[in-house]
Amino acid sequence: MNINLKTERLNLKPVSENDIENVYELQRLEETARFNTSGIPQNINETKVTVENWIAENAKENIKRFTFSVELIDGNEFIGLIGINLGKEHYKNAEVWFQYDYRFWNKGYGTECLRKILDFGFENLKLHRIEAGCAIENIGSISVLEKVGMLREAHTRKLLPLKSGWSDNYGYAILSTDERK
Repeated sequence: MNINLKTERLNLKPVSENDIENVYELQRLEETARFNTSGIPQNINETKVTVENWIAENAKENIKRFTFSVELIDGNEFIGLIGINLGKEHYKNAEVWFQYDYRFWNKGYGTECLRKILDFGFENLKLHRIEAGCAIENIGSISVLEKVGMLREAHTRKLLPLKSGWSDNYGYAILSTDERK
């Protein structure tokens, strides 16, 4: 995949071997791991396998899961990850996910990045519907999802296996015909 997406302040580029250490450090942060269902990696080799799987998926001819590293344009500093995973082709839907280093929270980067991924999904991939889910205590993600115009459609009980135990999940979605903010 040779898709590089840019916003005013961010570069979204396909995850690469160069990102392994950054992803490992990101996913080891307690603040980031709090709502991550895959938990904290045991070691860098576990992260290496994950990133290599993302790279292999990004290299396919018919990509079903796009994974991007997110960097600040100013200084090329890694701040997180964002992905969009396609559903069944007939349904023209996908799910988005993101993880950011807590030191970059509350600066609008998550919202800016998600807007770009929604544009990519609707304009480039010609999707009809894009969904996202998050733990009901994850107020940061809830804020990002609502700021871009996604609507809460579901409350699923005890869906997410988090470090703290089973968490309820809010399901969000936006349609290609909905107003994006």
